[in-house]
Amino acid sequence: MARYTGPVCKLCRREGEKLFLKGSRCLSPKCAVERRNYPPGQHGKETSFRRNRSSDYSLQLREKQKARRIYHVLERQFRRYFSDALRRPGMTGANLLSILESRLDNAVYRLGFAESRAQARQLVQHGHFNVNGRRTNVPSFIVKPNDVVEVRDGSRKRPYFKALRDFAGEVAPPEWLSRDLNTMSGSVVRLPERTDVEMNINEQLIVEYYSR
Repeated sequence: MARYTGPVCKLCRREGEKLFLKGSRCLSPKCAVERRNYPPGQHGKETSFRRNRSSDYSLQLREKQKARRIYHVLERQFRRYFSDALRRPGMTGANLLSILESRLDNAVYRLGFAESRAQARQLVQHGHFNVNGRRTNVPSFIVKPNDVVEVRDGSRKRPYFKALRDFAGEVAPPEWLSRDLNTMSGSVVRLPERTDVEMNINEQLIVEYYSR
């Protein structure tokens, strides 16, 4: 399965803001954005001075790249999500964010079962979760209302999941999800809406990028 394997802190620096790609590290003084708040590369500092003069296309591209990196989606799959959002009734941008939020790896992260979306992706790929009673190891699986996501019985004995209740209890799930820490499961109450997205994303710029 194709995925980005480079240094993720450079992605945050390139976008000029925290994308929370490394969980708790992003909240510590070790965060790369805190230490070097300019784009990576030989001419990074020079580029930071030109940000206020960015073209419309550059702003649209950067917003699209930021959304891709937050949800760990490659270009071809992201374009498919946009085509799907375009066919749905309602606002295309809001539909796109709803689809991205409905990915299984994101649902696992938002339920508090992982520190970051990257970790949630790995846990799903390793087969630690069931969806509606069936083992599912596809991070891009789209959850729907009334779906139940739970830690598999065989995985609950592992040290990570034994300590999960204490860690997950510090994270409040969004309104479109409900969680039961006793059974280490969560259910989808409804489709995620625009107000449920926690990250700073201007979806209108993404729509404009693909509408050129």
